[in-house]
Amino acid sequence: MSDKKTIRLFFALWPDQATRKRLAAVQKEFSDRPGRFNHPQDLHITLVFLGPVEEARMGCVVDAANRVSPVPFSLSIDHFSSWKKPNILWCGPSITPQPLTQLVTDLETELAGCGFPPEKRRYTPHVTLARKIQAGESGQLANFLHWPVEGFVLVGSGGQGPGPRYKVLKKWPTDS
Repeated sequence: MSDKKTIRLFFALWPDQATRKRLAAVQKEFSDRPGRFNHPQDLHITLVFLGPVEEARMGCVVDAANRVSPVPFSLSIDHFSSWKKPNILWCGPSITPQPLTQLVTDLETELAGCGFPPEKRRYTPHVTLARKIQAGESGQLANFLHWPVEGFVLVGSGGQGPGPRYKVLKKWPTDS
């Protein structure tokens, strides 16, 4: 076991308050199902998951993100689905916009220099609504929502209990 202090990190799209409120309303549409629903303040779309990162590597992670220049774009959160393993209910865009794909690729490219290999699986942007839920269902959302993306964030996680578990550590705005 290592004595070095670590923090669990990921890069994400973090919704503004209006978008977060609409995401929480989508989440409520499924509240009659058994499962563990995420706190509304934790709703987000992960871009790149880093996992436990030693504090000494934080400078490299931030420098890598500083070299990424995202452009503003918008997402249409228009469908929901679930994954049997790990029993997750989620919502997301049925079409991934090119600027989002480019943002993920640019982050992975820059983070590779810090020792974080790119994800091998195809990127599927999604907002996790609930965990430990009966999987197998998918379809169009009754109420689509428009998410204007104006930047990305670095998030630390690790909180326990009923409140939010994630904390935004740093923000990067899009190039206007």
